[in-house]
Amino acid sequence: MWKTILRRIIIMIPQIIILSVLVFILAKFMPGDPFTGSITPQTDASQLHALKVQAGLYDPWYTQYFHWVVNMFHGNFGTSYQFKEPVMAVIGVRAVNTLWLSLFTVILTYLIAIPLGLLAGRYEDTNLDRGIMFFNYVTYAIPLFVFLVLGLWLFGYVLGWFPSGGSVSLSASGFGSVFSRFYHLILPGVLTALLSTTGTVQYLRSEIVDQKHQDMVATARAKGVPERKVFSRHILRNSLLPIAAFMGYSITGLLGGSVFVEQIFTYPGMGQLFINSISNRDFSVITALVMIYGILALFGTLLSDIIMSIVDPRIRIK
Repeated sequence: MWKTILRRIIIMIPQIIILSVLVFILAKFMPGDPFTGSITPQTDASQLHALKVQAGLYDPWYTQYFHWVVNMFHGNFGTSYQFKEPVMAVIGVRAVNTLWLSLFTVILTYLIAIPLGLLAGRYEDTNLDRGIMFFNYVTYAIPLFVFLVLGLWLFGYVLGWFPSGGSVSLSASGFGSVFSRFYHLILPGVLTALLSTTGTVQYLRSEIVDQKHQDMVATARAKGVPERKVFSRHILRNSLLPIAAFMGYSITGLLGGSVFVEQIFTYPGMGQLFINSISNRDFSVITALVMIYGILALFGTLLSDIIMSIVDPRIRIK
C-alpha cells in the first residue's frame, strides 16, 4: 500500500511541473495586467512603469517563471493587488470556509445517496424503486443555479428560516460562533447535496442490479447462504467499487469551492474569491488558485485509488 502511494506521488511530480508551466503561460496570455484596474486619467505613466518594473513584468518569461516557482516552493505566491495582502493569507481565510462547506456537503451527499441507491437496487422494479428513480430524474434535470436561487428565495427570504448570505454572524462569539457557522452551512449544503446525489444513486443502483444476476450470487443462494449475507458479502461489496472510484474526485472537487453556491449565497470561499480575482485581474491570486485546483485534482485521483484498495483489498494499483 505505502509503496503504491509513494510511486503515485513520484509520478505526480512531472504532472505538477507541466501544470505549473501551463498555468503560468495562460496567466500571461490574459488581457491586461494587475495594474490595469487602477489606471485613471490622473495616473502618472512613469509611476505605472516603475510599478511594472518592480513587479518584474518586463523580465523575460522564463525569468518570471523561475522566480514564480522558487517563491511558490517557499509558500510565497506574491501579494494580492486587490486586497494588498499576501496571497496565501487571502486564500487561507477563504479555504477554511470552503473546507467546512465541502465536508458538510460531501458527508450529507453520501448519507442521502448511498441508502437511496441501496434501496433502489435491492428492491428493483417496486414502487420504492420507481419513487427513488423519479426523485433522481428530477434532481438531474434541474440546473444547480436555478435550484439554489429558488431555495434561497423560499427558505432565506420568504420563510426566513436560514441566513441568506455570509459564513458566520458578526455578532457571534465563542460557542455561538460555531453554531452560527454551522447554521450558515445548512441551506447551501443541503441544497447542493440534494442535487449531488444523482450520479451516486444511479451508479450504485445499476451496480447492485447487475451484481444480483452474477453467477457467484446464484451459486451462493443455491448453497443456502442467507439472503442478508449474500447481499452484504457478494452484492454490496462489489457494487461500492464505482462509488469509491469517484469519491476522491468528489471530495477534492468540492474543496475547490463551488462557484455557483458561493456566488449565490455570497459565501466567502475559494470559488467566490476566484471569480472576484478574475474580475479584478488579480493575477497572483488567480495563478495560485488554479495551481491549487490542479493539485487537488491530482490528489483526487490518488485518493480514489486508495479508497478503492480499502473497499476491495484484492485491488492493488500497479
